[in-house]
Amino acid sequence: MSLLVDGILRQDEWLDNQTKDGHYVRRDSQFRHWVTSDGAAGPSGDAGFKAESGRYHLYVSYACPWAHRTLIFRQIKQLETHISFSVVSPDMLQAGWSFDTAFPGSTGETLYGLDYMHQIYTKAQSNYSGIVTVPVLWDKQQETIVNNESSEIIRMLNSAFNELTGNNDDYYPQDLRAEIDSINQRIYDCLNNGVYRCGFAATQAAYDEAFDHLFDTLDFLETHLSQQRYLVGEQITEADLRLIPTLLRFDPVYVGHFKCNRQRISDFDNLSNYTRDLYQQLDLSKTTYFDHIKRHYYFSHEKINPTRIVPKGPNINLELAHDRNRF
Repeated sequence: MSLLVDGILRQDEWLDNQTKDGHYVRRDSQFRHWVTSDGAAGPSGDAGFKAESGRYHLYVSYACPWAHRTLIFRQIKQLETHISFSVVSPDMLQAGWSFDTAFPGSTGETLYGLDYMHQIYTKAQSNYSGIVTVPVLWDKQQETIVNNESSEIIRMLNSAFNELTGNNDDYYPQDLRAEIDSINQRIYDCLNNGVYRCGFAATQAAYDEAFDHLFDTLDFLETHLSQQRYLVGEQITEADLRLIPTLLRFDPVYVGHFKCNRQRISDFDNLSNYTRDLYQQLDLSKTTYFDHIKRHYYFSHEKINPTRIVPKGPNINLELAHDRNRF
């Protein structure tokens, strides 16, 4: 990431800007507009953006779990031919996410030929102040950022484009929303963001607190998944799709790099089976790039890993058989 203040790049200051009393604090996303099927106002209440084929573009990182959510929804909702995308380099250095193409799989900036993600933000808002993150949902027509909050982007992808695709699969069904929202909140606080609260903690006390919350939540999920195949109800829902990117990154990155090392996901019977089940069932090999994941975390976070040595292990085989069909 990088930090912009009134449109001016402040190199390598983003982490200092997000630490308070030793605790890592994630800042709220600032672009919160909505794509809707008819262009009417979305939940934010302002003017909406109409769902149209070819109008929107995603800026993503294969390394980033928040961006991974959007790629999963783009795939399972059959939006590949309707929403284009650009992949940043996994190397996030002083100027933040770049469009360098040296690392295989990085696409470059395919709309305007820009060099850095922060230039997309200032193209949308010249005096933008805040963290430069992915994913970003971009409107090619108005040449602006629609939304840079992953949890909202996936809800748009879930339903706004159904008339274009004919895919009416609903991962946020009305009757399960309260339960989905409840488990989402705990998983976000303690696990999705919890791994970062461990990794970017600046004091022992802050790390200990985040570590305990994280593994309490993993223990809860291990018990929960001993009784049912998915997190909510008898179908894959948004809750599962928000959790799986974190689980996929846990053993190769978070255990070592972020010091989340009480146990690996592979040490949990139900969580490891659940991870393989979703990976295989949703064909997540199409959106999961472990080379980008490991390179980004170990190479980009110089304060945590000053040698920038990227470990060769662990060996992970997500194609192994699972037993989740027993439910």
